[in-house]
Amino acid sequence: MTVFWLPAEYGIDATGLGRVLGLTQMGEIKQQLYSEAAAEDAALAASPNSAPAPLSGDPAQAERLAALEAQLAAIAARTDAAPMPPAEMPTAPQVETAAPAAEIAAAPAQAEAPVSAWRDEVSYTLAPGEGIEVKLVMEKGAVAEFEWTANGAVLNFDTHGDGGGNNISYEKGRGVPDQVGTLTAAFTGNHGWFWRNRTEAPATMTLRARGDYSEMRAP
Repeated sequence: MTVFWLPAEYGIDATGLGRVLGLTQMGEIKQQLYSEAAAEDAALAASPNSAPAPLSGDPAQAERLAALEAQLAAIAARTDAAPMPPAEMPTAPQVETAAPAAEIAAAPAQAEAPVSAWRDEVSYTLAPGEGIEVKLVMEKGAVAEFEWTANGAVLNFDTHGDGGGNNISYEKGRGVPDQVGTLTAAFTGNHGWFWRNRTEAPATMTLRARGDYSEMRAP
């Protein structure tokens, strides 16, 4: 504690800590009182009719000095008992570092091209009067999803099945532009469609299928 005690007591506070604790202000008052007492003593000594008087002969000044001494001693006792707070070191400014060039240049991975949800897809262009048949090899009870389109034209169709001596016609249609649905095999065998172009212009048929079949049989 003597690092700051004596200078602060004499009105000198090089570190600034004495002013925080109140020592510097008390020291300044104390030095002022000493100066006033010295000036008063000098004035008395210069007077031809006065006898030399001791320094600080004013009882009021002596009492004030004694009170300041007591306060300084009390503050010193408290500061000696309490640990001196550590000096705050200036914190270094936070500097944001640039990301590595490789990291900046990295682009998000390109998403893979979506894979068609359909298992099989075929297309045929039918001349006027021409027909074509496509079948799925299925077990009894198996279900296949399908969609077909004449791509702006119209076709006649016959959805049917055969195999094991069995034959069945599921549905027929004339002048149909497209169709979406499911095909459930009534028995184990070949199940599918026959299309014919009855218009006077070529027509392109596209079939997409997926589901419970082992094979698509097409020309």
